Amino acid sequence: MHSSHCVPNSPVIQGSLKILISFSRAEIWDLGWRRCPITGTIENLKGGRVIDFEGKMAVVTGGGTGMGRELVRQLIRGGCHVATCDVNADAMEETSEIALAETQFEVRLTTHLCDVSDEADVLAFRDQLQARHQVEHLDLVFNNAGIGGGGSFVTDEDRMAWEKTFDVCWYGVYYGSRVFLPMLIRSPKAHLVNTSSINGFWATVGPATPHTAYCAAKFAVKGFTEALNIDLRLHAPHVMAHVVMPGHIGTDIGLNSTEAHGGPDLKQIRKNLAERGVAVDQMSDDQLSDLVIAQGHRFRDEAPTTASEAAAIILDAVRQENWRILVGDDAVLLDESVRADPESAYEPEFLKRIIDQGHLAFFRRGT
Repeated sequence: MHSSHCVPNSPVIQGSLKILISFSRAEIWDLGWRRCPITGTIENLKGGRVIDFEGKMAVVTGGGTGMGRELVRQLIRGGCHVATCDVNADAMEETSEIALAETQFEVRLTTHLCDVSDEADVLAFRDQLQARHQVEHLDLVFNNAGIGGGGSFVTDEDRMAWEKTFDVCWYGVYYGSRVFLPMLIRSPKAHLVNTSSINGFWATVGPATPHTAYCAAKFAVKGFTEALNIDLRLHAPHVMAHVVMPGHIGTDIGLNSTEAHGGPDLKQIRKNLAERGVAVDQMSDDQLSDLVIAQGHRFRDEAPTTASEAAAIILDAVRQENWRILVGDDAVLLDESVRADPESAYEPEFLKRIIDQGHLAFFRRGT
């Protein structure tokens, strides 16, 4: 299932050259950005030439909400054609309506139902976008889709949640890379952007909370993308792979993950809370469900970096061809701290030091 939309042609807004959306032309100049009058290429006056997304063709997985939606919005606003997929058709339609209302470029945006953990679905997505966009190449692929869940490898009785989380977060990137790489190679210059996490180099959300499936998948994404860059330099040097490592970003991943797993696993939640000393015996199932929903809202609303800001950071880094993309001050600090003292990274005092510096306060519950 898919839909497509076109927007009538109109003059280019100079402010769209910078992905931080509402800037005026004067503000663009203040930031040091301009369009070269000869080549039309966007240039950073402080750092040399960068990539212009206008007229390019991009794929974004997980485009229904969160960072995926914001990537679609900002790409469309910059004049890029986009094919996006998600498992939630209504969310994608909302993304499409928002994105198309904001752009003044003539662009094509198509939405596709696709479970990225299913290779057959990803292949069908590819075939659909080729037909709808009439293209044989891609300039940009953002393997962004992901869910949480699958905490303990040792004690969780239902392995399905563990495997679903791993499959979406790892195989979603693997299949997206495997299926779309030939189309990227056909482009004169292309970018494969894979979303890992701070949990791709720090495998915890606190020493009292196991987080094995998500972390294992995100470590796999990071390692794969770094190794792939060497492979690409040898065999397809015009294609660059980027690994994205977001910190705490204000998205609905908590709520979406619960839905993806068929609702909250109340038995497992009771067990986990009891292990942390929470008196769950007096709590009804409805109260536990409300607690899960409230936690999801807190995760989104208390984040120091919005999904829009995260998407802007990612696109800015791709423009400047930075292959390693840390998203958020918390990600930068955590990366530096893990590298400086890896032996203590999983001790309670390590997270306390991060929190004391004003980051990852939401994860205090995991200590």
